[in-house]
Amino acid sequence: MSAETVATAPEKGPRHVALIMDGNGRWAERRGLPRFMGHREGVQALRRTIKAAPDFGVRCLTVFGFSTENWSRPADEVSDLMGLVRTFVGSDLKRLDAAGVRIRVLGRRKGLPADIAAIVDRAEAHTAGNDRFLLQVAFNYGGRADLVDAAQRLVDRARTGQFTGEVTEDDLGAGLSTAGAPPVDLIVRTSGEQRLSNFLLWEAAYAELVFQDILWPDYGAEALGEAIALYGNRERRYGGREALPDAVAAKTAAN
Repeated sequence: MSAETVATAPEKGPRHVALIMDGNGRWAERRGLPRFMGHREGVQALRRTIKAAPDFGVRCLTVFGFSTENWSRPADEVSDLMGLVRTFVGSDLKRLDAAGVRIRVLGRRKGLPADIAAIVDRAEAHTAGNDRFLLQVAFNYGGRADLVDAAQRLVDRARTGQFTGEVTEDDLGAGLSTAGAPPVDLIVRTSGEQRLSNFLLWEAAYAELVFQDILWPDYGAEALGEAIALYGNRERRYGGREALPDAVAAKTAAN
């Protein structure tokens, strides 16, 4: 990472960045390679990005690894993606643990191959005591499905008498798979596409959105720095705005 790249990071940068890692297939196709090569290079891009994130002040990174809709892809591609999960955890878990990274996997466990579910459980248990950096991997995840699951948890609690009264945002949010994580400040999507694709629908309410015209396998510290620099130029109002100077003066004079 160059000093120039680091210098572009805003002083009050995002603490929680979420990434829609898009473009693996197109990256491979443009090079006349099979799609699995794009996914394999995408893992390398993820490693670079995880390594660079703390240098920009990021303390939580959430990445969209596999959606609830991705099961409809060709069986060989799904198999390749599952294989990459096995490889990534097998080769990187020890390193991430040593770096103080806590791994948390978002999404439904039901329906996962048994060995993948075991890998997920092992990665979470092995890093549960770490607190330097939180890496959340959305796997078998969909924003709508997560909201449905959260609502179902409230229904189940109500049926057993554990929940009564009016439902609040806090009640619903506590049932999401992201519960307890810091608020999402910035959502980045690569490949030039400009949509959320069912990712973090609840959590995106006041997140800043940045769309970058770069295919995911080419991603790394420089691209992340550019996204964070764009974030630094935004004014986050959360639905409100500062009073205009003239209005403040008039109010002061009236008092």
